[in-house]
Amino acid sequence: MVVFELNNTEIEQINRVVGELAGRFSTVEDPEFLRESQLWAHELPRRLRQQLVDFRTDEPSGTLIVRGLPVDEAGLVPTPTTSGHRPVPSPTLSYDLAFFLIGGLLGESIGWATQQDGYLMHDVYPVQSFENDQIGWGSKELLTWHTEDAFHPMRTDYLGLMCLRNPDAVETTVADIADVKIDDELREVLAQPRFRILPDDSHRPGAWKGDEPEEQILIDLLRRSRERVEQALRTPEPVPVLFGSPVDPYLRLDPHYMKDVQGEEEQQALDSVIGAVDAAMGGVVLAPGDICFIDNYRVVHGRKPFKARFDGSDRWLRRLNITRDLRKSREYRASAPDRVIY
Repeated sequence: MVVFELNNTEIEQINRVVGELAGRFSTVEDPEFLRESQLWAHELPRRLRQQLVDFRTDEPSGTLIVRGLPVDEAGLVPTPTTSGHRPVPSPTLSYDLAFFLIGGLLGESIGWATQQDGYLMHDVYPVQSFENDQIGWGSKELLTWHTEDAFHPMRTDYLGLMCLRNPDAVETTVADIADVKIDDELREVLAQPRFRILPDDSHRPGAWKGDEPEEQILIDLLRRSRERVEQALRTPEPVPVLFGSPVDPYLRLDPHYMKDVQGEEEQQALDSVIGAVDAAMGGVVLAPGDICFIDNYRVVHGRKPFKARFDGSDRWLRRLNITRDLRKSREYRASAPDRVIY
């Protein structure tokens, strides 16, 4: 894990950029902001830009923490308690802008039509009706470690998390494939396209909570998305768990959605690698202002359980999915500048 500490001069420089943008935009979802965001990311401090470029290019670690941005607890609104909290202007706009621009040094943020109403900037906080679920609104149950959207070929390259509030020091669990001990025989099996991953709950039929689209292109995209998910539920396409370099591989694994759909030998291999990942599992407690970037090709992540209060004081993170190559998902999006995948 790499930890990058911002100094006071760099924080002031970030605040100047954010202040200028906050005078023009009320949300990072604004199409004009999205169009300009990559350009504004170049106004960030040079040392910070170098760190993100190195993380992206050299892959020195699968996890990067950017630390030092101040969060004003007294001025921060209460943690929301319902899943539909989307006020405009955003009450966390200054934090959203800084987070989005820093993430832009890794790539382009994307959203999913089936997740959080298609927004790019997601919330992670406990919602009482979901406290036992394997999603970001959960709390009481361990969020089982996983590759984000493991089943999908357009899954994100990086997952970004910005902490606004974490009074109970809830740990985000992480394990880097570079730290997982796997023998050559197991590695060879895991590199073969023999393993099945089912779509997670947020992508399944019924997950779409928005109004049915009226534009024909969106109607067609949503229909095709549903058909693909239904097909993947019936007959998931076998994929490798390890891929890329045979000596320094990437990882694609979601044990919760790989249960009961493997052959006997495949299940034995999965059990072995799951045990090896468990043995390598570590974690990080994010403090307010911390931004954590997780390489979704190298690191699995989860969350320790905690007792939520649902009184406005609970843990609150903002979340981004970031792709290195927006173009590769073009057939899943309505237009070239559109960031939402169907």
